[in-house]
Amino acid sequence: MEPVYYPVIGLARTVFALQGLKFTVKGEENIPATGGAVIAINHTGYLDFTYAGLPARATKRYIRFMAKKEVFDSAVSGPIMRALKHIPVDRSAGAESYHEAVKRLRAGELVGVYPEATISRSFELKEFKSGAARMAIEAGVPIIPLVIWGAQRVWTKGFPKRLGRTNTPISIAVGEPIQPFEPASALTDQLHKTMEAMLLDLQKDYVHEPGAYWVPARLGGSAPTLEEANAMDAAEAAEKAARRAEKPAE
Repeated sequence: MEPVYYPVIGLARTVFALQGLKFTVKGEENIPATGGAVIAINHTGYLDFTYAGLPARATKRYIRFMAKKEVFDSAVSGPIMRALKHIPVDRSAGAESYHEAVKRLRAGELVGVYPEATISRSFELKEFKSGAARMAIEAGVPIIPLVIWGAQRVWTKGFPKRLGRTNTPISIAVGEPIQPFEPASALTDQLHKTMEAMLLDLQKDYVHEPGAYWVPARLGGSAPTLEEANAMDAAEAAEKAARRAEKPAE
């Protein structure tokens, strides 16, 4: 029993019901009942981690998510994130969080990771970082691919939240475990190909609104292409770096 995580999940389910969110979950039997595993998740919105934990409840397990340090620094979300035993990530010095994740995996925990690192503005899979693969190799645990579709309609980058009763359908698929192998670059490539195929499969049965901001350009939506989104991300990163450089040294 998790004294904090368990009631938080109950509260989240109540909120999901009030919002009218309609979940379709398949492959939840691929979440191992025991032992450590890296749960690799695609990243389309700010709340998709709250949905990614649902399949794990079939085996009464909990996922410890890696999340940016700023969330833990908040007076509101910080105490909750620490109580849920999630893992803070300092993007300027990620070694500590990486080693903590490996330690948790070796101890038999499920650790949730976004291989894309940031939200995909195109809603297509971005290039993957190798961290998930390196963790799995070092800890000797499988990677479980998990894809979510529809979460971007609730709250995504650059668009207003839609937290009322929207009756939004959200599809989740859990793939078969991928056993770790070296090199990490090859494992990362396999993970990307697997998750891309899973995402395309989820999208086949989903009703997409023509021209909608949350629909990829490939499917007739107004979201930027992957190339356009990458350019936007690069421009934003350069702007942030420039602002940091302008700050006087303390």
